[in-house]
Amino acid sequence: MKRDLLTLIAAASIGMVSCKKNHDETPAEFTYPAMAEVSDPQVLFTTAAGVKVYNGGFGSAVAADPNSPDVFYMLTDRGSNVAGQLANSIIIGKPDFDPQIGKFRLKDGKLVLEQTIELKNASGGKLNGLPNPAGMGASGEIAYDLNGQVITPSADGIDSEGLVRAADGSFWISDEYGPHLVHVDATGKTIERINPFGTGTGGRKIPAVFANRRANRGMEGLAITPDGKTLVGMMQSPMYNPSKSAVANSVVLRILTFDIATGATKQYAYLMDNVTLTGVSDIVAVNSTTFLTIERDGLYGGAATNPATFKKVFKIDISGATDISDANNGATGKLYGGKTVEELNNATGLSGAGITPVSKTVVLDLLKDLPSIYPHDKAEGLALLPGNILVISNDDDFGVVDNGASGFAQKILPFTNSVDRNRLYFVKIKL
Repeated sequence: MKRDLLTLIAAASIGMVSCKKNHDETPAEFTYPAMAEVSDPQVLFTTAAGVKVYNGGFGSAVAADPNSPDVFYMLTDRGSNVAGQLANSIIIGKPDFDPQIGKFRLKDGKLVLEQTIELKNASGGKLNGLPNPAGMGASGEIAYDLNGQVITPSADGIDSEGLVRAADGSFWISDEYGPHLVHVDATGKTIERINPFGTGTGGRKIPAVFANRRANRGMEGLAITPDGKTLVGMMQSPMYNPSKSAVANSVVLRILTFDIATGATKQYAYLMDNVTLTGVSDIVAVNSTTFLTIERDGLYGGAATNPATFKKVFKIDISGATDISDANNGATGKLYGGKTVEELNNATGLSGAGITPVSKTVVLDLLKDLPSIYPHDKAEGLALLPGNILVISNDDDFGVVDNGASGFAQKILPFTNSVDRNRLYFVKIKL
């Protein structure tokens, strides 16, 4: 893939930004720092072993406010959690945690939390981060609390990962369970919930094949086209379609477009850079056919041993890609020579089936092109500001990681030797 030229940060801040829909317009001046960190997150709770779980986690996605250049909306996922030692188990730190959107304002180089928008169901009850029941988006995970007690699945569970803000102030969210597309109003109350099963509010569906998403690797990213008419969802990893073993070497991901008014969908194939990556963490629109994505490994930048080697932003274009939708809406999607799209594995397999994937070029390497070390493991969210300033958020995992014994340990960044915190990075790029 050819590489686009990157406009590096020339000083400690980036100027010339305002709130115009066309990113190429000459904007009014607003100065962003190279990086801003969330200011003084509070301790959510402390485990029996003394590990502090912070009221953070807001880096799963980021959306800019078109009316206020200093305001950013940042999304939590399902809450503090780690993988358990038992097969298919997940340890949930706070079972009653309500996934939420934080409204942050950039002040003096810090991100200050001004408002918390708790996600709610259509009746106004709080959503939670628990796995869904069978037939409603179940991931196959069995949830346990920190005391080893099984937690009952919940129809109100959401593992929120992708976020866009609509022109009317409402939000669309994608998740890793169903996967679900959830439309909430400005207060966080559900307007509509769309999944492959039709069990959500409103009853609309996305194609059945998306029920084959890999657990904890569902619809990780979400974009909205500049005209506000189309949602574009990005799967994190190759779906287990038709099975885990059948796609073990696949780098084929799916992109879903969803016409908000009609519910019409299209699907496109996306080739992940290599099979070792955790996948694509987010997608953001440049225009109606061009988008930015971010792919990454799961390692820490700047670590003395086993450091991160891959965290890159790509520009993609869907205009010349093949629509791989299945007119029959089968459980495994459209087949090519008896194989699912995921089973075609790579560029050669797609080409042999007559499928053109989305085009893709590198525009930013976080590990090489920032003015300082990117110390995090998870680059999770993207937003694009006027003047082609890219915003990147990191997921701090509420300050905790797996301790290897179905419990929590403190999440310490190797390069800084400090607890991970949510940050926004601002980088001017050439598109």
